[in-house]
Amino acid sequence: MQSYPKAFSGFHQSMTQLLSLPYGEAAGDIAARIVRRVQHHLHENPPRPIPAWSEKDAFLITYGDSLSDNSDQTPLQVLKGFLDAHLNEVINTVHILPYFPYSSDDGFSVIDYLSVNEQLGSWQDIESISNNYRFMSDLVINHISRESLWFADFVSGTQPGRDYFIEETPETDLSAVTRPRNSPLLVPIHTRRGLKHVWATFSEDQIDLNFQNPDVLIQMVDILLFYLARGSSVIRLDAIAFLWKQLGTHCMSLPETHAIVKLFRLIMEKACPGSLLLTETNVPHEENISYFGQQDEAQMVYQFALPPLILHALNRGTEKYLVQWARALPDYPEGCTVLNFTASHDGIGLRPLTGVIPDNEVSELIDSMHRFGGFVSMRTLPDQSESPYEINIALFDAMKGTRRGEDQWQVQRFLCSQLIMLGMRGIPALYIHSLFATPNDLAGVESTGRTRSINRRKWLLEELLPELENPISIQSLVFHSLLNNLRIRKQEPCFHPNASQSILDMEPGIFAFLRTSGSRKLVAIHNLTPAHQKLNQPDYAGWFDLLGNGVIADLQLKPYQVLWLVHES
Repeated sequence: MQSYPKAFSGFHQSMTQLLSLPYGEAAGDIAARIVRRVQHHLHENPPRPIPAWSEKDAFLITYGDSLSDNSDQTPLQVLKGFLDAHLNEVINTVHILPYFPYSSDDGFSVIDYLSVNEQLGSWQDIESISNNYRFMSDLVINHISRESLWFADFVSGTQPGRDYFIEETPETDLSAVTRPRNSPLLVPIHTRRGLKHVWATFSEDQIDLNFQNPDVLIQMVDILLFYLARGSSVIRLDAIAFLWKQLGTHCMSLPETHAIVKLFRLIMEKACPGSLLLTETNVPHEENISYFGQQDEAQMVYQFALPPLILHALNRGTEKYLVQWARALPDYPEGCTVLNFTASHDGIGLRPLTGVIPDNEVSELIDSMHRFGGFVSMRTLPDQSESPYEINIALFDAMKGTRRGEDQWQVQRFLCSQLIMLGMRGIPALYIHSLFATPNDLAGVESTGRTRSINRRKWLLEELLPELENPISIQSLVFHSLLNNLRIRKQEPCFHPNASQSILDMEPGIFAFLRTSGSRKLVAIHNLTPAHQKLNQPDYAGWFDLLGNGVIADLQLKPYQVLWLVHES
């Protein structure tokens, strides 16, 4: 048996225990291969200080080319310039969605994990951003582009990629497999060995990797360490729930998948102390938070139920289901929290509403979004029927009105949605298009043929900056309001991710919660309706509203108004 310095002997033992579930007797040898890689990484990249999370944290989600200009700068350089000029006081973490060469899905069909898409910039540009901001990279771990070298190896029958993919016959019973799409699960591929059918969860261009082959795992460990060495201190495991396949099961969140998440957490703690692991699992809430494990998997999971619940609440003017869901939220394990968001590069997922909101109300919400210019994507169920999977719409246009139709409250309703997200327990993440109140990009949908393009507009600075500088434009109003809210938030200890949260009972149409940090208390009150509301809450008279209304004597809320009331006992 190989011996290690004391600092690595326990590390090897812990990894061996984790790997024994997916890899059996080979676990020790696989763990030894990983130890050597982590030792080399630490020799080349001594640990750097990474601050713990706090109320000062706010993430920005963006594509590498969400902003560009007509100069010789790369889009990544343009993004860095915009961050430094406009957001450096309020945003401390930047998530650039897959910035690698790709063949489809706006980056999530990766051709080469170790290169930067030259149309975006270079590794120097990435490192320039990571030197000034905490940086999050995607590890697109479940699948790879069919244009990758690994898949070329599969087609030609050569190593290493020859055994990196999952082959099944069309006769195999795969009816139990959970599907996020309505495309065929098996894709026919002509190879030098004849016609083969390979597993493709998301599309015919995104071929799933075979993690039953430990060499695939080692490749991903190498990629993980490479990203850490390049300045990433937050790693997002994309589509991780689908990673391990076992015939006869639903192939979602299997024990082997959780073991590999634990392995990645262990590696990151050793290779880059203070780094964070985020799992992307757009599934019902209980399954989603299972990725905290026993405080040994992800430190963060997305709060996937929040976007559709906020949208539903504001669309119907009711707090009912949002209150029920929020009140049932468990205390997160120590050292774990959620990433709160209302919009992202994807659509607004509907699976988290299962068992939370009645089907007829979900259908009515979808009808509203259709009227506001949106689309709905479907997934295939085991019985081959189809079910709504996500709403594709720009969040700002999703707030055009209520289920009764459009009205004049779009800006106020949208800002209310953002303040709910900013106030709730966890760390907030803002999609770049929420900052700009970007409307539906129907031209993008038409040009790409993909409904998800509706909220992936690419702004030219020459078009955007005049809007942000125009004091009466919607873009300016929303942008500067959100920046002001973020400045206020980062100074308030009650917004620390670990500060407690309890849901309050108030009048119908009001969503309110209490955040507490030591002796300091903050009550966040949100009017979810287009009506003026007078609240009978005498206990809050004399509290101070951080959002600019001073000491509150009488609780009267305008349509969609929000109060952040503070009191220190």
